[in-house]
Amino acid sequence: MISDRGLPLELVRITEAAALAAARLRGLGDARAADSAAVDAMRRAFEAVPLRGTVVIGEGERDEAPMLFIGEKVGRGKVGDPEMDVAVDPLDGTSLCAGGLPDAVSVVAVGSSGSLLHAPDTYMEKMAVGPRARGAFELGRPTLDNLHRIADALGKDVADLTVCVQERPRHERLVAEIRSAGARVRLFAEGDVAQAIAVGFPDSGVDVLMGTGGAPEGVLAAAALRCLDGDFQGRLVFRNATERERARAMSAGDPDRVLRADDLARGDVIFAATGVTGGGFLEGVRFRAGGARTRSVVMRSRSGTVRWIDAEHRFDAAPGTGW
Repeated sequence: MISDRGLPLELVRITEAAALAAARLRGLGDARAADSAAVDAMRRAFEAVPLRGTVVIGEGERDEAPMLFIGEKVGRGKVGDPEMDVAVDPLDGTSLCAGGLPDAVSVVAVGSSGSLLHAPDTYMEKMAVGPRARGAFELGRPTLDNLHRIADALGKDVADLTVCVQERPRHERLVAEIRSAGARVRLFAEGDVAQAIAVGFPDSGVDVLMGTGGAPEGVLAAAALRCLDGDFQGRLVFRNATERERARAMSAGDPDRVLRADDLARGDVIFAATGVTGGGFLEGVRFRAGGARTRSVVMRSRSGTVRWIDAEHRFDAAPGTGW
C-alpha cells in the first residue's frame, strides 16, 4: 500500500511539467521535438518526488531511449521513500501535439513494487467501459453481443452508444460491425490513453473503447480505469514469435490470456494526467503573458478519489519551490 498521501499531488507536478514543455512546441509540426521536450521535463521533475521508482512502462529499452527507459530508477530515492513501479507516457499523442490537434496528454501511473504489468512493446486488443457497464462485456465475445450487454447495463439503446475506435485499416471490419449494430463510431487518430480514460466519465460523450493499440498504453489505461471503478480487458497481439517469447518471459504467464484491469494494475494505484492540446476531458495548456494555466486530473484506486486541478504557473517564479 502507498503510504504517502501527498504523492498524488507530486505526480501532478510531473505531468504538468511535461505538458508545459510539450505545449511550447504545439502546432509546430515537429513531433520528435515535442516528445523529447516532454520526456526531459518529466525526468527532471521526478528528481524531487519522494519515491524509489523503477520505470516499467516508459520510452523503450535503455539502448532506444536516453531517459525514462524501462528499468531506469527515478524519484528522490532517500531511505524510507517507498519502492514503486512507474508507468509513464510524457506525451501521449505526439502527432496530435505537433499538429495542434485535440487529446494530447501527459500521463503517469504508480503502484507498489510489482503492481504494474511489465508489458512488452507490442500491440494489445482492448475494450474499456465506465463503472456503470463494469462486467458487462467479455473480450472475444461477438461485437454485437457485447454492445447489447453494455447498452443494457447503461440503460440505453444500442443506437445511443458511442464507441471510440482508432482510425486504422486494421479496424475496418470492427467499425463495420459496430455501425451494423446501430451504434455510433467516434474515430480518433492517436492517443488511446486519453480515449480509454474518457469512457470512465459519464459526461465525456463516449461509452466504449474498442480496437487494437499499444500494450504499454493499455497498462496506463487500466490503471486509470481502476481508479474510476471502470472495466478494462486486453489481450496481447504479436507480430512475430520473438515478441511472443519476450511477452512470456516478462509477464510470467500465458501470453494469449485475456488480461483484466487487476492483471495490468493491481493493488493501490495512483494515476495523473495533464492536458497538452485539450480535448474530451482535459483542457490543454493555455499560455498567457508571463505564465500558463493547466488542467489536470489525479485519482487513486484505494479511495476512489478523483481531483481536478486547475493550476496557474508563473514563469518568473523560482522553479522547484513546490505548491
